[in-house]
Amino acid sequence: MKSTYLAGGLRSALRRLSAVAALTVLASATVAAGAASAGTARPDDRGRLLSAVRTGTLATKEDVATALTGAAFDAGAVRFGVDTYRLEYRTVDPAGRPITASGLLVLPRGGAHELRTVSVAHGTTSYRAAAPSAVAGAAFASSPALTYASAGFAAVAPDYLGLGTGPGFHPWMDVPSETTASLDMLRAARAFVPGTGRALGREVLVTGFSQGASAAMGLARSLQAGGDRWFRLRAVAPVSGGYDFRNAELPALLGGSLEPKSSVLYAAYLLVAWNRLHPLYDSPAEVFRAPYDSTVEALFDGVHTGSQLFAGTPDTLDALLTPHALAMLAHPTGALAEALRVADSTCDWAPRVPVRLYAAEADEQAANANTDHCEAALRSHGVNPAVVGLGTPDFAGSRHLGSNVAATAAIVRWFGELR
Repeated sequence: MKSTYLAGGLRSALRRLSAVAALTVLASATVAAGAASAGTARPDDRGRLLSAVRTGTLATKEDVATALTGAAFDAGAVRFGVDTYRLEYRTVDPAGRPITASGLLVLPRGGAHELRTVSVAHGTTSYRAAAPSAVAGAAFASSPALTYASAGFAAVAPDYLGLGTGPGFHPWMDVPSETTASLDMLRAARAFVPGTGRALGREVLVTGFSQGASAAMGLARSLQAGGDRWFRLRAVAPVSGGYDFRNAELPALLGGSLEPKSSVLYAAYLLVAWNRLHPLYDSPAEVFRAPYDSTVEALFDGVHTGSQLFAGTPDTLDALLTPHALAMLAHPTGALAEALRVADSTCDWAPRVPVRLYAAEADEQAANANTDHCEAALRSHGVNPAVVGLGTPDFAGSRHLGSNVAATAAIVRWFGELR
């Protein structure tokens, strides 16, 4: 799902984010370096740290509070200043081939020697320079990590594949690669943190917003299943997720009950990104109307900004998609149906840890039926998740984006209570 740095569905959101940055950026200093290129990496060195660059600092809790407040995030849990780092590490692509990825690590400038870890999965962006490790300061993508770290946690925020400094295209809503990138980012963080005089404990508290809600559930399931020898799942708190595209998100999108421009961007991203992984069409003209059939794919290259995406797409689905594409999304078959089955399975398991699902009322981008279906799936496995209503939060005119701000403030307090 989307957050402001894709397009926000709103021009005001784009203007707002361009003005939000409050971190004092230091001269980048490489504090760890790696070896071979992605082409020579081995599958068994997943999570190996290649480099860690200190990108900034907020020396005091007052500095953090000022930065978060300037980004419209709550500063009530701030206890420490923070240091930020961009990590690059080994992972695998959707086909299991070695590749590199990047992510943001934020550490508190105080507190315990052994830090409790929060994995923070971000919402949708197609612009690589808007990923958590690439933005400066308290931007929408990085403020949750700053919030958790300033409360005393180690905050680990993967960029996912193809974003930040990672090569290639981003495989949007591909939960398996979101899971491996997130797990391997945890491993890279664990390798780096001792060099700062700290250590990461075994337990991981997992959260994520929008697209990151599915990524969070994928990571949580992997951790519980023993995906890593060191880390153990402690709790999971996804926010405003698109957990059920086939039966919740796509019907709402096609039915016109979601914000129209957001629906256009989601539909375009889904078709372009998934066609790269699971061929859905032979020619863009099969699914995109002219003139967009010759332009839309290039918009999702990692280089075009949210503003360019907004300007380069129409305002309605009917203006973007052919009748064939509309029918394909309404009645998925073949490769699309199988891809949706995988993407929509993130709640189909039985967590043995506390689970809270967060959602805003009448979300204009992530249909609330997604959360209802996730809750029902978990209950079918004997799990009773707490569903936390966030009311009607607002960020730059968006209730969906506002849910990230409101949930971050609530989750940091809940994670602090769990021992």
